[in-house]
Amino acid sequence: MTGKPVLPQKEHFLIVEDDKGRQEILLIAPVYSLGRSQNCDIRLRSQFVSRHHATLFRCERENGASYYRIMDGNAEGRVSANGMLVNGRKISVYDLKDGDEVVFGPQVIAIYHYRQRDEFPTTPNNDPFDITLINPAMMENGEEMSDKSKEQENRRS
Repeated sequence: MTGKPVLPQKEHFLIVEDDKGRQEILLIAPVYSLGRSQNCDIRLRSQFVSRHHATLFRCERENGASYYRIMDGNAEGRVSANGMLVNGRKISVYDLKDGDEVVFGPQVIAIYHYRQRDEFPTTPNNDPFDITLINPAMMENGEEMSDKSKEQENRRS
């Protein structure tokens, strides 16, 4: 049987952090506009970001795998006021790879990922709202003490 080898199913994600927080975006469309404007597909909320700061294009390799190319400015070729950095270098066009970091301005970044969906954490490790749920039976408040807690309390008396 001849034909292209079957590639594992991977997905493209962009994790964006800006003045409004963090969002994870599944990339499925062929083109995305990024910027401050309400008309952009992916809004970047910061006064340092241009109205139409960048454009993402989905491209395909010879082996059938897809990737995204990021371009400074809009699809018509008008560049942003401040440009952007990819992995610390100022660029105008760049083919994104898993883990690439794009900086649009102070505290406005996007990290590109191309991998299995279940490889992503659902919340960042330093999430201030990450809590541990406690079973009420584990609480030591008067009448609702567990047998072990009652035993320890009796020993202290």
